[in-house]
Amino acid sequence: MAARLKVTQIKSKVSEKQNQRDTLRSLGLKRIGHSVEREDTLQNRGYVRAVAHLVKVEEID
Repeated sequence: MAARLKVTQIKSKVSEKQNQRDTLRSLGLKRIGHSVEREDTLQNRGYVRAVAHLVKVEEID
């Protein structure tokens, strides 16, 4: 089974640049405390790296 990532938004996107807001939206995050599960791919890792200061990431089996 492929590894998965649980991504949770922990900070507000209000004062962030537009590209970071768009990245959060691409991940499916809408508000603080919202979590999504994503496949562990290079593309998703790149998204997470771009907004690492706004999210918390956990690896799920």
